[in-house]
Amino acid sequence: MQIRLFSKTRRQLALWYAMVMGLILTLCGLAVYKVIIDAYLVSINRELESVTGTLHNVIEPTLKQPGRAEPVLQQVLPNICLIESGCPTPKIFNHSQNNHAEHGIFSIVYKDQQYYIRFIDNSRRLIAVSGLQPHELPPTVRPEVWQTVKAPDGHRYSQKSLLLHTRNNQIWGSIQVGRSLKDLDSRLTALKFILGLGLPITVLLVGGSSWWLAGLAIQPINQSYKQMQQFTSDASHELRTPLAAINATVETVLDVEHLPEQEARDTLASIKRQNYRLAELVQDLLLLSRLDQQMQATQWLPCCLNVLINDLIEEFSALASAADLTLTSSVLCQQLLYVIGDEDQLLRLFYNLIANAIQYTPAGGYVTVILKRNNNHALIEVKDTGIGVSPHEQKRIFGRFYRVNSDRSRQTGGSGLGLAIATAIVQTHGGSLHIQSQLGKGSTFIVRLSLTVRPKINSSYST
Repeated sequence: MQIRLFSKTRRQLALWYAMVMGLILTLCGLAVYKVIIDAYLVSINRELESVTGTLHNVIEPTLKQPGRAEPVLQQVLPNICLIESGCPTPKIFNHSQNNHAEHGIFSIVYKDQQYYIRFIDNSRRLIAVSGLQPHELPPTVRPEVWQTVKAPDGHRYSQKSLLLHTRNNQIWGSIQVGRSLKDLDSRLTALKFILGLGLPITVLLVGGSSWWLAGLAIQPINQSYKQMQQFTSDASHELRTPLAAINATVETVLDVEHLPEQEARDTLASIKRQNYRLAELVQDLLLLSRLDQQMQATQWLPCCLNVLINDLIEEFSALASAADLTLTSSVLCQQLLYVIGDEDQLLRLFYNLIANAIQYTPAGGYVTVILKRNNNHALIEVKDTGIGVSPHEQKRIFGRFYRVNSDRSRQTGGSGLGLAIATAIVQTHGGSLHIQSQLGKGSTFIVRLSLTVRPKINSSYST
């Protein structure tokens, strides 16, 4: 069920990310497309304004009669075609023929057949044309100053129009200068092709990347979900074991009609042990939950590590003797070491580490607790000569319900939560906990905590 849930979530994340990125890329592509069009049209319009204004200023002062083609037109534009004469000797010039002697000062008009010039009388009748040939021009003539016209062959032209006046200030007609937009259209066609082909490919690449990124983003959640499931499963199993033992004991007693007093006491003692184990497990689970949610009520006060460790050594001395182990402590600093924290939690931290060392050390072994200072930190090392931990298990032993030796741990009543609780307490206090171990040679658990200034109170420490 969870696999389908996370797969669906991953697909939705990837789809939404691809859609958003696709929309952003599309808008960016349209913006680039618009900017290119506007920039190119501005450049073309500036050229048209320059050519049109120059022609207007050169030709207008020589005009005498409205609608009449003056000789100045042929002087300024040697290859101009007069419509009334039928253009007897039309020429189409190529780039190599564009020279000043043959084309006059406006040779740019004939360059690569990009420009045309038209002269129109007051009746909007075409008088003369230069540049492009008459059959290539649009059949209609409109008086707008700026317009985009389209020739029968499909080519577009940007056109600028200006009125011409005679010497006596009569309207002679209009001059229209147009430039081909063929190069612009070809570039825009190429840009459309690039955008049309590139955007889908980019969106596909973004979709693939988003699928991969969504997998990375959801992996911690998926891992946390699996850990929660595993935790629930392990907790249920651990709770079921003492409950099953209690239930079996009770059913056995119920099947017996007359139960001797001593046997009844033994039965109640067994139920008490299982109930104690159950209560301890529930207490550990609640502690872990509160530490995870930072709900544990804590009193942050200066705590003397020397005193805490000395008290724990005294507390575990009897247990170590019963297990035929040698338990010692070593303080490698002259002054007392203080940390800010919760004393009960710190006691539980070192209690779990020492208990874990005693539990996994065979008879005749040694367990040593070392306290020393490293700059502004206190180092507490719990060393044992126990069974050790293999390298591939060293990262897993701090997990919940994990046991290096499951059979032995169950026989001694461990739940596999000791190191998990220790890790949570260390993290709550801003410290670190790690292990150094060799299989069959023992382990060393090292706690690192930040030191604080010794409080100004009368302190005594006896060895």
